[in-house]
Amino acid sequence: MNKIIGLLKTQWFLVAMFLLIIIASINPDIGKTGGYLHIDQLSGIGIALVFFLYGLGLSFDKLKLGMFSWKIHILVQVTTFIVFPIIFFIFNHFFDNFISNDLMLGFCYLCALPSTVSSSVALTGVAKGNVPAAIFNATISGLIGIVATPFIVALFIGFHGGDLSFESTVISIAKLLLLPLVIGQLSRSFLLQLHQKYKSITSSADRLVILMLVFSAFSDSVISGLWKDNGIGMIFMVLALVTLLLICVLFATTLISRKLSFNTEDEIAAVFCASKKTLASGVPMAKIIFGAHPGLGLIMLPIILFHQVQLIICSILANQYAKRIKD
Repeated sequence: MNKIIGLLKTQWFLVAMFLLIIIASINPDIGKTGGYLHIDQLSGIGIALVFFLYGLGLSFDKLKLGMFSWKIHILVQVTTFIVFPIIFFIFNHFFDNFISNDLMLGFCYLCALPSTVSSSVALTGVAKGNVPAAIFNATISGLIGIVATPFIVALFIGFHGGDLSFESTVISIAKLLLLPLVIGQLSRSFLLQLHQKYKSITSSADRLVILMLVFSAFSDSVISGLWKDNGIGMIFMVLALVTLLLICVLFATTLISRKLSFNTEDEIAAVFCASKKTLASGVPMAKIIFGAHPGLGLIMLPIILFHQVQLIICSILANQYAKRIKD
């Protein structure tokens, strides 16, 4: 029992996410747009608060420390915004007739997303890697993603005869994510001490907002027939595919890092930053890019499952890297 309680404490976010998906599946009226909780009216405020806190906690001095590791930066950004999409377009070419349009759009969105900040930096630290380079890359990746992510998605949708207003989408994402981050960064001089004092509370804000958005998206999708049209086998298929995708990218980035003669610390930063995809930015960006799309829950499923898989596999890998210090 103590082990179960300990697991729930450390993995509360994962448990809460799947619990909310179950609740949304049973009673979608609670979290749907215009539902009992009116989550759709609160989401914008929550997202802005999260990225304001990101900006408030972001140290520019730490960014500067990692600025000059240019080989790592090139490998990470090329993998994130070129290699991942290329893998997707190859996958789409061969499996387009076997996977639903909404789910294929979800895989496209997953491969178009930027790297994540928190887990990339945390795992690089656990593995005793180049943390300043990880901070720089994860942050820059998020900024590039404001333009690159909707561009890649628009490219895919365009190939399928659809349309996405690229310029308005980029502007909306910048207003929702970048503007609060910049305001937070400008507020560091007089709010940083307060932020650090209540860090135990503020550090959970992003996860709570993600849970709120996931609950809302799945509630709307269940009402639109998410589970009527897709069985449990679909979830296992997506889980297998995202696991394979992550393993391939981890293997490739490790191999390239060694071919480029990276030291172990730089290899760790490159591998962890290049293989990650952000759920924190991915969920609110999905709401902007896809709007009231009835299949939003299915579109978000690959990134939700990829997020869990990357935490599990990369945590194991980080501990393996860390053992080199003890050995």
